[in-house]
Amino acid sequence: QRCVVLRFLKSPPNQNKTPEEILHHLQNIVDFGKHVMKQFFGENYVHHGEIIQLPLDFVRQLCLKIQPERPECRCDKDMDTLSGYAMCLPNLTRLQSLRFAEHRPILCIEIKPKCGFIPFSSHVSQEIKHKVCRYCMHQHLKVANGKWKRPSKYCPLDLFSGNKQRMHFALKSLLQEAQNNLKIFKNGELIYGCKDDQDCVSDWNELARHLKPFFFPSNGLVSGPHCTRTIVKELIHVITMALLSSTDTCRAGDMKTVPISQGRSYCEASAFNKELVRNGKHKLESSGLPRGCLLYKTLQAQMLDMLDIEGLYPLYSRVEQYLEEFPEERSTLQIDGPYNEAFYEKLLDLSLEDDGTVAFALTKVQQYRIAMTAKDCSIMIALSTCLQDECSEQRPVVLTSKSRFTFSVSVLDLDLKPYESIPHQYKLDGEIVNYYLKNVQAKDDPVMSNLFKENEDCTLVLHKV
Repeated sequence: QRCVVLRFLKSPPNQNKTPEEILHHLQNIVDFGKHVMKQFFGENYVHHGEIIQLPLDFVRQLCLKIQPERPECRCDKDMDTLSGYAMCLPNLTRLQSLRFAEHRPILCIEIKPKCGFIPFSSHVSQEIKHKVCRYCMHQHLKVANGKWKRPSKYCPLDLFSGNKQRMHFALKSLLQEAQNNLKIFKNGELIYGCKDDQDCVSDWNELARHLKPFFFPSNGLVSGPHCTRTIVKELIHVITMALLSSTDTCRAGDMKTVPISQGRSYCEASAFNKELVRNGKHKLESSGLPRGCLLYKTLQAQMLDMLDIEGLYPLYSRVEQYLEEFPEERSTLQIDGPYNEAFYEKLLDLSLEDDGTVAFALTKVQQYRIAMTAKDCSIMIALSTCLQDECSEQRPVVLTSKSRFTFSVSVLDLDLKPYESIPHQYKLDGEIVNYYLKNVQAKDDPVMSNLFKENEDCTLVLHKV
């Protein structure tokens, strides 16, 4: 019996689309996964799903049943109950294409790795962006805005480094402060991670209780802090090995790769990097990611953001100006689809020589949208214990001290980022950088700190002459 997920479109209240518009939107999502993202990530990693039509009465009853379960932050949008159309997708918390493990307990780790490189574009106006990654800067603004109570020590560059020591540190940091970047499921049910934007209390002892049967099937291991640390260490090892594995034999498209060496491989704000500096050690460079692994493919897609939002925004404005003059050209330019082979082919031009045309601007805008999609995707690692005689060469396996796991790795949340979101991204980028410069870097730099202090305390008094 196949376990599937139904996905319905959501939209703000009073903005209901017609059934035809909803069908078109869902078809775009499926086509984008099938014709574009599969080319970047590979056949085995992307599950684009299919569109089905359901009885309206069933949809309404389902909506009423799940409404109390929806996180508060998601309730600002209404679920489509009028069209009957939905996407049918495989349940990625289960193992993909491994029949023998279906009736065994399944562990699934969902990671949202975020952007794994430092901008290398010459269009970047603030030097800090060449030193500190977007995620680490954004953490401070999110804490200031009340989204999270504490900044996370996680830095995406550590995870994407390919260096096991750095990857272990990154994953441990995610487990300590999961925010919405890490979730753990057991048999499809969330057992660890945030259900909402809230203060996540990371209870490692409770997590270890859930994980112990997977990693230590017999009761030989004593309980207590040592047991918890050992189990968490085993979990981190398994995640690392799964992330570095290549479970996709097919060639992922004709994409010419963006040289990863273009950016620096560490972030100055990373807690791991700061610890190295504190201990007087040399900076630990990346070991590099295996070319077939999902992290490598994710990073390549992210690095289609070659100009940074600062270099991209003027090109977006060029396209916007053209559309104001010729609004009927919007469909010809394929801004809203169709996302077919022709759309993908145009993404392969990595040239940065601006010839002043709308065609050049549009290619860079579309590449940026792909990059933003890859920066916000989630990686699902489903694990199940297996016996030695069940593990053949065809099935990927990772070993721990007492267990043997077969696993599948998938990627989801691959909806193309909206063209209309580019101005918001430009504005947000400025807010993130300015907040970091004023409130974080300035405190670390006594000269800057005094400069800001003088500016803030300065009062101009005018006297009559």
